Amino acid sequence: MAGVAGGNDLQWCFSQVKGAIDEDVAEDKTIKLWKIGERDKRAEGYNLKDEDGRLRDPFRITSLRVPVLMPMDLMVEASPRRVFANAHTYHINSISVNSDHQTYLSADDLRINLWHLEITDRSFNIVDIKPANMEELTEVITAAECHPNQCNVFVYSSSKGTIRLCDMRTAALCDRHTKFFEEPEDPSSRSFFSEIISSISDVKFSHSGRYMMTRDYLSVKVWDLNMENRPVETYQVHEYLRSKLCSLYENDCIFDKFECCWNGSDSAIMTGSYNNFFRMFDRNTRKDITLEASRESSKPRATLKPRKVSTGGKRKKDEISVDSLDFNKKILHTAWHPKENVIAVAATNNLYIFQDKIN
Repeated sequence: MAGVAGGNDLQWCFSQVKGAIDEDVAEDKTIKLWKIGERDKRAEGYNLKDEDGRLRDPFRITSLRVPVLMPMDLMVEASPRRVFANAHTYHINSISVNSDHQTYLSADDLRINLWHLEITDRSFNIVDIKPANMEELTEVITAAECHPNQCNVFVYSSSKGTIRLCDMRTAALCDRHTKFFEEPEDPSSRSFFSEIISSISDVKFSHSGRYMMTRDYLSVKVWDLNMENRPVETYQVHEYLRSKLCSLYENDCIFDKFECCWNGSDSAIMTGSYNNFFRMFDRNTRKDITLEASRESSKPRATLKPRKVSTGGKRKKDEISVDSLDFNKKILHTAWHPKENVIAVAATNNLYIFQDKIN
């Protein structure tokens, strides 16, 4: 697992070469491909160099040595491989590696490009929503992701809370979507903040490819790809903030972009919140839990205790008042191991890794 300062998005790209793992990192308008590797052996006994790397005096070399591999402490190495640049006018908000392991998408506010991992100097523009007159712009692209097993299908979300599914087989420019997902708004709950909080900050396909999950400011929604008119599941992440939208707008927190993720079996989902809280929802039992990432809870073998937020006047001893939440402490990025119950959450400038309790 790795993090890059200043990066907008990070994705693993598993190489066809055994043991090689590449990593795509989007930094503003440029994409960089890194090779990540492990080394636990070192070569000793060079003919022309000493063990510390200095060249040996040729006159002192009197015999031929055969270098041998010696064990050493495990070391993780990262080396830059390729730079994909000059294809985005605006900051890149997401990258997604395709299931063919040869191509990937990169998206900014107005365009989505298709790249080949071996070609750095050109890409294909497959979505372009930039109007002739920028004053007519009504929405922007917020996230894009490739289907997990159909390399011709991808989705992208918008600031208007809509999701478009596109098929690259239909046309070179996917300006016409194949499916359009949108939940009708309840007119009785409409407010000044409705459009802002409906903006989708992240979209993720389930591992099976049957569902997709979207995260807006207050909730997580699960969509069946065969049903476009409404989500099949809705989970409230921090509904208690609805009464705080005015102050959240004034301090710009309302524009925070939270990510979401699935567990390996698609039976649970996770996303972040404020006060270093993160939420987990079990899709089978519909139970949910709020946990906190802190230095105290991250000590070895420490057990995470459920947290609760109180919205009323009286609160229990172990509850925290909604007025006491720290909005400077936020978990925007979360990740779940594809096969094990291991999660990673990024809280401000700290990365926490938690493992399921093992008896």
